[in-house]
Amino acid sequence: MRSAVGIDLGGTNIKWGIVAEDGEVLLEGLVPTESERGPDELLNKLSAIAEQAVQSSTDLNIALDSVGIGTAGQVQRASGIVMGATATLPGWAGMPLGERIGRETGLPVVVDNDVNMIAIGEAWIGAGQEWEDFLCVALGTGVGGCWVSDRRVYGGREGYAGEFGHMIVSMGGRECSCGNRGCWESYASVTGLKKLAYEEWTGGPWEEPETLFQYAREGNIRALSIVTQYCEYVAAGLTGLIHIYNPSAIVLGGAIVAGQGTFLLERIQTLLNRQVMPVYQQPEPVAVVAAQLGRHAGVVGAALAALKR
Repeated sequence: MRSAVGIDLGGTNIKWGIVAEDGEVLLEGLVPTESERGPDELLNKLSAIAEQAVQSSTDLNIALDSVGIGTAGQVQRASGIVMGATATLPGWAGMPLGERIGRETGLPVVVDNDVNMIAIGEAWIGAGQEWEDFLCVALGTGVGGCWVSDRRVYGGREGYAGEFGHMIVSMGGRECSCGNRGCWESYASVTGLKKLAYEEWTGGPWEEPETLFQYAREGNIRALSIVTQYCEYVAAGLTGLIHIYNPSAIVLGGAIVAGQGTFLLERIQTLLNRQVMPVYQQPEPVAVVAAQLGRHAGVVGAALAALKR
């Protein structure tokens, strides 16, 4: 059976795995991103991960076909070069990621945006299997997304389409990692949630969103107020995307969704049902579903993209 290495580079962690062509994760690992140490150190870390995966495949007698990498930022698919990145990955723009990893592993390498890879995984064996067309949005350290049409990720002119997190939702609002102000990412990301909690609850459990949500589940009024406001921020952006794309479904992924599930999704769905124009809710409301592959979504999607290159 063919297999590939999938690497998912996020703002907080790097997840990797060896994935078989049926989607089974044969081996996996996770290391902190530590992007503050600079782009060269980060590239060295990715090289070490790829080399470790190749060595592990040899030890386990697994034949590797290729390497797929999903990274935050805008990627020129043809060259595997990261063409744009925010302060989440400082200095990452211009990194020839595909060439470097290909040279060191001796394998073909496919590089794309991390949420594009998540969407590929979800369309393949995850929550997106039911639909030919859907939106994929990830609420993580940042906010990313893409439009899947006819089960293919739409890339736009150069492959950079889908930076939903950098829609301006509040003119002159919070400063964003991209350098602008008022981006949706500044409000709907994990980072945005932490900032909101810090502003609204001095001395509260704002360092860990999981703790904040637990307080909310237990009925704490202040925690519920913060979670409600956060869901309003998320729903505001999703409402705009529904009115632009007219999707059948939205697959929501990322750290917050993976941790909170129904508690979060039901609140977002209720807000969308109120805000989305009725014609977009016919013949049935836009489904909002959680990504099914969890922490494996980006890894599995990156490996599939490599196998189908």
